[in-house]
Amino acid sequence: MSTTARRLLVTSALPYANGPIHLGHLVEYIQTDIWVRFQKSRGHECHYVCADDAHGTAIMLKAEQNGVTPEEQIATVKADHQRDFADFLITFDNYHSTHSPENREFSETIYLRNREGGHIATRPVRQLFDPEKSLFLADRFIKGDCPKCNAKDQYGDSCEVCGATYAPTELKNPYSTISGATPVEKESLHYFFKLPDFEAMLKEWTRAGGLQTEVANKLAEWFESGLNDWDISRDAPYFGFEIPDAPGKYFYVWLDAPIGYMASFKNLCGKQGLNFDDYWAPGAESKTEVYHFIGKDIVYFHALFWPAMLHGANFRKPSGVFAHGFLTVNGHKMSKSRGTFIKGRTYLDHLQNPEYLRYYFASKLSGSVEDIDLNLEDFTLKVNSDLVGKVVNIASRCAGFINKQFDSTLSAQCVEEELLAEFIASGDGIAEHYEARDFGRAIREIMALADKANQYIDEKKPWALAKDPANREEVQAVCSVGLNLYRQLIVYLAPILPGIAESSRAFLDLASLNWESRYNLMLGHRINAFTPLMTRVEKDKVQAMVDASKENLTATVAAPAKAEAKPAAEIEALAPTITIDDFVKVDLRVAKIVNAEHIPEAAKLLKLTLDLGNEQRTVFAGIKSAYKPEDLIGRLTVMVANLAPRKMKFVMSEGMVLAAGPGGGDIFLLTPDDGATPGMKVK
Repeated sequence: MSTTARRLLVTSALPYANGPIHLGHLVEYIQTDIWVRFQKSRGHECHYVCADDAHGTAIMLKAEQNGVTPEEQIATVKADHQRDFADFLITFDNYHSTHSPENREFSETIYLRNREGGHIATRPVRQLFDPEKSLFLADRFIKGDCPKCNAKDQYGDSCEVCGATYAPTELKNPYSTISGATPVEKESLHYFFKLPDFEAMLKEWTRAGGLQTEVANKLAEWFESGLNDWDISRDAPYFGFEIPDAPGKYFYVWLDAPIGYMASFKNLCGKQGLNFDDYWAPGAESKTEVYHFIGKDIVYFHALFWPAMLHGANFRKPSGVFAHGFLTVNGHKMSKSRGTFIKGRTYLDHLQNPEYLRYYFASKLSGSVEDIDLNLEDFTLKVNSDLVGKVVNIASRCAGFINKQFDSTLSAQCVEEELLAEFIASGDGIAEHYEARDFGRAIREIMALADKANQYIDEKKPWALAKDPANREEVQAVCSVGLNLYRQLIVYLAPILPGIAESSRAFLDLASLNWESRYNLMLGHRINAFTPLMTRVEKDKVQAMVDASKENLTATVAAPAKAEAKPAAEIEALAPTITIDDFVKVDLRVAKIVNAEHIPEAAKLLKLTLDLGNEQRTVFAGIKSAYKPEDLIGRLTVMVANLAPRKMKFVMSEGMVLAAGPGGGDIFLLTPDDGATPGMKVK
């Protein structure tokens, strides 16, 4: 691999400023941070910028809910995001916000240049409107059935199942996710970016090598189905930038979000005296590489709209867009009920060490868009085996002898030259894997070297040699080789484990652990006292993390532990008391959900078909805001089996499933213990 100095600008997709960072988010930021650290270790000029995505109706509504201004809302979330990123050792050269002067400037510039080029159109559209909130609904606040594949609960702009894009009015069975109301159509003048103007350019650019093959192939399918104009405006009220010469019209959040990359970098230029045009002006491709790391769900925006907008505004296009897959936990989508929807802060509260997760994610990541799975049992075993049992173990086995018996000084003679040369030469192949973002393959090769280092120490047995004073020089030589091998491994692992790398650098008393330092053997070198570099992952802490991530059903229905007891008369005023004889009449049975489906006319209800073992019942449950029908099929729940049938607007409901929670997305079905069977009585 060439070591010619390169100049790179790298970005990650912008986290939305209305919620905390969770482990699914961290896949991308850890992946990008590792790649950036590798590039910097190689001596390249590399800048990593990001920002909070701070505009849109969701921010406006969240601020309203919290009783603060949108500006106060995004400032609070930005601080939380930056704290989480820093604690996971993700180091941005600049972290900004899309609600910034720089982003307003570039958004207006890109829009106006495209307008001057004839790439902006206006026309009236029939837009969905929430009659209860008196608000035009942004795409993300409308759900319904995909007009292409009929997938349920898809957002109003694109389908997560088939990847189709469409207008919100094309959704089947739409409903407002804000109020649950069925939206009505109203006409409004909208502004459009004429994406088809750039079809020829995009076909060439998407096949020029800057995209993964599977991504380019997916884009080819979209070309075949035809490109459409892109609606880039939203009506007031809206938190964002007003479109020039269009009062009451605002840039859609997805227009100014990717422009946030440019804005954050412009902000960095002002701090460090960098030349913005060297990175973004036409022809800058020959001077600078620009790369975006994103999730596969936002490829359409980054690989079609974004390069087209840049081209139309006379800016350079990205050198590459790298998409990754989604995160599953224990083989399933992250789930609040299972405790696997884990926030970054919850992980840190229980496991403390971010490098466990950095290493495990890296071991799973490749250059493809495949999903990766965080199997918590495998996570514990792999980290303990690889990092504690193999890598750190090398240093701990050798350092004690050097510190205690040789005045912390390594041997001046180079022995095992062939083994050391093999470790040094391996760096070229490992670097190729890093460059290709195939971190999993890099780790496999690094761990193979760690096995060889441990095998060498096991064969030489310095602890046995040390029993005979005549072997003094050999003990020093063997342990010195071991620590040189350890240093090589840490050089290769440093992009993934920057904390351990820094602790190792200090312990080994080295100026640097950059990629080229692997060539420099430590001969006659004095080290510092060894201290433990990593502790094992403890299973009980992993379980505590999962437990802390589960929604506490008891807390939603029980009074706070320290709440003052209410007088009996007040309790009776809330609900008439019943006797134990009344209670025992309630027949609670385990039921299997064999089918679940939407009711188009109902904002909150799902229709469930329940199997009680010897019969099936139809029950309507107000859990639409919390569950997708397809996620319920096959699950066990508990129902009141002897509740009298109730005639509802839609059909007869033949029972009731038990659920608890504050409402909205936080409604939790009561689930029986494992081993329960349909029809079993719950006592």
